[in-house]
Amino acid sequence: MSAAGSSNPEYVNARVRARRGALYSDEEYRKLVRMGPAEIARFMEESEYETEINALGARYSGVDLIEYALNRNLAKQFDDILDWADGRLYDLIARYLRKFDAWNVKTVLRGLYSDLDRQAIEDDLIRAGEFDERLVNRLLEAGSIEEAVDLLDRTMFGDALAEAYEDYEDTGVLVPLENAVDRAFYENLLDGLVVDEATQQYREFLRAEIDFRNARNALRLARSGAEIDPSEYYIEGGKLFRAAELSTLAQNADELVSRIRESSYGDDLSAAIDELERADSLIRFERALEAALLEYSDTLGYVFPLSVTPIISYILAKEREVENIRAIARGREAGLDADEIEDELVIL
Repeated sequence: MSAAGSSNPEYVNARVRARRGALYSDEEYRKLVRMGPAEIARFMEESEYETEINALGARYSGVDLIEYALNRNLAKQFDDILDWADGRLYDLIARYLRKFDAWNVKTVLRGLYSDLDRQAIEDDLIRAGEFDERLVNRLLEAGSIEEAVDLLDRTMFGDALAEAYEDYEDTGVLVPLENAVDRAFYENLLDGLVVDEATQQYREFLRAEIDFRNARNALRLARSGAEIDPSEYYIEGGKLFRAAELSTLAQNADELVSRIRESSYGDDLSAAIDELERADSLIRFERALEAALLEYSDTLGYVFPLSVTPIISYILAKEREVENIRAIARGREAGLDADEIEDELVIL
């Protein structure tokens, strides 16, 4: 609809609640990990993905069919939400959905870094942000990371990427560029946010997301082997960490988890924090952080149900569904067993 006029959270939240009820349950994920790609596609055809599976089934099969259907459905779900929303609510949702522009930038950079072909990179893009087709196509045609960074010069990521490019050249690892994208997204998201009763819980969620992003980014930097101080890529706006602390905490995952448990998140996230403590690898730790954030967004959505927060919580939950199904399909194609695949999933 439009960013002009009054907001309509009651209507949009009612529509989102109906969509949320159709998301896959954890039990359904456990069924899917025992299916092959063709069985997964048939399972999806009997759910909210029926339209996409039927539309794409003549051209694709197996994992390709699943991935294209997931990405198309995800974009449609979020386009629908924007179509329903009016006024300030529309603006808040649209600004948050720019996270998929950030996702696509990082996907292109990773693809170029790994020397993937255009199709392999394009398959992982999610067309749910604000980048137009022309820019996306130019990024896909970029011959180098430097060229991609130059193409993004006039976007909200331009300045941050230009500053981080020197660190990338010095270290040869992508972490500085990826962290710069995250920082630019959150700075843009928080810029000009007016906090009132309708957005107070939303701000609390954003602060938690930034805290968890800082924790993840610091751990990635520490384990990359690059001689970069995590504080240089600190994202402003959280409440749990100071920039100067990140260098120390990144070297001690136990201390980092203790900080989260003792914080204001602790009461709401006790089960998720227990999982953080059990995590024995960076990937499992990151999955546990994602689960904790999802749980926290659910909690805040119940506190003020007629705000944007339940809508953002649904966006996270839908992302989780798509990422879980993709991980299952790819895991089955790669011959992983059920336990190995479940380790890749975000399950509450």
